Amino acid sequence: MLATLMQALDSTIANVALPYMQGSMSASADEITWVLTSYVIAAAIMTAPVGWMAVRFGRKKLYIVCLVGFTVTSMMCGAAQSLQQIVLFRLMQGMCGAALGPLAQATMLDIYPYSRRPQAMAIFSSGVTMGPLMGPTLGGYLTDWYSWRYVFYVNLPFGIIAIVGLLLFMPNIGPKRGLRFSWAGFGMLALALGALQLVLDRGQEQDWFTSREIIIEAVLAGLGFYLFIVHMFTAEKPFLPPAMFRDRNFVASFIMVICVSMVMLASSALLAPYLQNLAGYPVYTAGLSLSPRSIGTVVSMFLAARLSKWIDQRMLMAVGFVVLGWALHAMSSWTPDVTEAQMIATLIIQGLSIGLVFNPLAVIAFSTLAPHFRGDGTALQALARNIGAAIGISVTSFMLERSTQAMHADIAAGITPFDRLLQHTGAARFYDLATQHGAALLNQEITRQSQIIAYNNDFHMMAFIVVPPLLLILLMRSTVAGGPRG
Repeated sequence: MLATLMQALDSTIANVALPYMQGSMSASADEITWVLTSYVIAAAIMTAPVGWMAVRFGRKKLYIVCLVGFTVTSMMCGAAQSLQQIVLFRLMQGMCGAALGPLAQATMLDIYPYSRRPQAMAIFSSGVTMGPLMGPTLGGYLTDWYSWRYVFYVNLPFGIIAIVGLLLFMPNIGPKRGLRFSWAGFGMLALALGALQLVLDRGQEQDWFTSREIIIEAVLAGLGFYLFIVHMFTAEKPFLPPAMFRDRNFVASFIMVICVSMVMLASSALLAPYLQNLAGYPVYTAGLSLSPRSIGTVVSMFLAARLSKWIDQRMLMAVGFVVLGWALHAMSSWTPDVTEAQMIATLIIQGLSIGLVFNPLAVIAFSTLAPHFRGDGTALQALARNIGAAIGISVTSFMLERSTQAMHADIAAGITPFDRLLQHTGAARFYDLATQHGAALLNQEITRQSQIIAYNNDFHMMAFIVVPPLLLILLMRSTVAGGPRG
């Protein structure tokens, strides 16, 4: 679990350090984003073959090799002296870190009987969800107190402890040397995932489909997914077994993980700049203000594990999704002067709802899936989290930018010299349209008000993302303490 937390933490910990890296590397704003993009793309591509590699080389051996590689490449990222070096090292770090989450989940599913899986998945899910939530706060502290390099150096002591723990305690399952690897299937899926990540990461910067680059990447992504699906259902030995997708619990949970990850990561990405830029919170206070959600998530995960002994997992998930939708709807009416008590209460409730969803979801996804599919299944679940996070952040960023522009145009259209507000003595002096300074101040205030409305629209939009998962719950099979039932 320590390894899982490290990997999840590194998906967001470098975000706040980007401006400091940019200065050290003499890079442009566009170039420095490749520090994040390279990691995400490598992790997304290398997540898919984790199940095959675990069987072929042995889970324990693969886990330790990947964890050593992740720790070493983290140190290399911290010691990088140029943009090219840190992008290359982040690429390698993403390749090594991709296996850590799926291998942890598959191991916990194997070593715990079904009756104890809710407790096991509470521990696993808390690591998966706490990492991205803690990343920006921890990254801000380390960058401010020491240097941006420590957001990578912090992995060294935890990596060493985790490696020693795996060597001593993890059960060893021998490799199966006769397995063949489907390079064609992997190549098609890698093309699709890599191109999709580039579309989502660079779409806003390149103005989406007005850019030739984005069009080419979107075509490659669509072609890659099409060829991969055809290959999976027609090849003699496909990269992923089609039989996995006949399990309705697993398929429904795959889609649910995408939806929940969209909300969880996107809301975090929106809240931090909202509190800093509009509400005027210092970076430390903004980070601490997000911690109640983490506390609520961890508490509700263990609560869900207890409740699952008496309550249907599907019912817990339904309650979680409804509460999550309510919390996001409540956030859509926030203004920068929202009280701390109201904000903390809403974030705690949102955290509680995420825990009520994630814990039962992690259990029910594998309740009816054959044990020999667990390696590929956990890899696909991790891939769903990556895809959901990328889609959520990309869509909300796009909507925020476009909505801000639209609201600015609407508000500005109603501003004229004959506006009674501007004819008031105090406002007339402060927003004097006859002077360049007054016009600039008025434009700044219009932009601020436009951003407030745009953030509200984003939160309102995310509230509707809970609807598809609620409908999918109806397709899932129920589970009881001893195992699945129809």
